[in-house]
Amino acid sequence: MDIDIISEEANPMLHRTDVRFEIVHEDASPSRLSVRDSLAAKLNKDSDEVVVHKLDTKFGMRKTVGYAKVYDSPENAAEIEQDYMLDRNKIGAEAEDADAEAEEA
Repeated sequence: MDIDIISEEANPMLHRTDVRFEIVHEDASPSRLSVRDSLAAKLNKDSDEVVVHKLDTKFGMRKTVGYAKVYDSPENAAEIEQDYMLDRNKIGAEAEDADAEAEEA
């Protein structure tokens, strides 16, 4: 899976960078989490700082175009993003699972 950054637009008011990217893949369309991890690695960020909003694969093509928001910190992402988008990207889910296990003990 090769990721090419099409554009990056800084948004200092919300402590993030809006990124549009293109992925060329050999197999089936990549999952949101694999794209998030690959994009984070390419941008030298933690995966909890990257929120993938849109992935669009045209039928029969091996190219996916997407849009993501890359935050300065995971706290900024959790504060600004809507809950359903955090759930889709599995951000904060590990912390909630650990809290639930601690409460049960």
